[in-house]
Amino acid sequence: MPYITKQSDKNFQLYYEDFGSGQPIILIHGWPLSGRSWEMQIPVLLNLGYRVISYDRRGFGKSSASSDGYDYDGLTSDLHELISQLELKNVILFGFSMGGGEVVRYLTNYGSENVDKIALISSIIPLVKQKEDNPDGVPQEKLDEIMHNLKTDRITFLESFHKDFYNYGLLSQSVSQKQLDFDWTIAAFANPIATIKCAESWANTDFSPELPNVNVKTLIVHGDSDKVVPIDTAGKQAAKGIADNDFIIIDGAPHGLNVTHANDLNSILSRFLTAQ
Repeated sequence: MPYITKQSDKNFQLYYEDFGSGQPIILIHGWPLSGRSWEMQIPVLLNLGYRVISYDRRGFGKSSASSDGYDYDGLTSDLHELISQLELKNVILFGFSMGGGEVVRYLTNYGSENVDKIALISSIIPLVKQKEDNPDGVPQEKLDEIMHNLKTDRITFLESFHKDFYNYGLLSQSVSQKQLDFDWTIAAFANPIATIKCAESWANTDFSPELPNVNVKTLIVHGDSDKVVPIDTAGKQAAKGIADNDFIIIDGAPHGLNVTHANDLNSILSRFLTAQ
């Protein structure tokens, strides 16, 4: 299995999968899943002639867990280690949900010299939390409830969370029960410390001051029915704050649009990658 070992911590291993050749695309998954969540996008990107690399965030999937390193500086250092050790050049970064944070923080901490373009998909950028200057964000009491449930009954919470991920209900069975089971298995397998600390990171990090650091061509994709990361607090604000972007709204799409609206998303990604 392919792993990288961080130079600063020989006991830490980051799991990744590496397919194809050509210009590299790195896929950064959302919380609380793993690189396997890109299953419906990877074949399309390979068929376009790209080298496609997905990896599991620390503490998730097959990557090592640790007691710390779950703030965005730490998580982005993992991404940088992957790029450095694989000697990747002119990379394209795709960040889904929480993964959008690593993308923007990478540009902040490491610059854009080695980055060609980026995509923010159902992304948390610029912020999740409701504040005086962000009235459409998720209220603090809702975030507190999530943290409480993660700490007291994580396994049960994850079951309901993934239904919200897809806007799944009795009258709107947007995915199969097997898809919900698949996601639950991945999320339940994740390290509890990693799950909680990463939730604290995506809930409390405001990337608004970093938007000027996004100085490469950017695709922003968001569903207008996203109940997890509302479009008004994320996609619409990101589109206002990032200079060179294509902002595409998928009508009726929930947070997990990479599954429910995979064909739409794949077409959008293909056009973005092949546009001159």
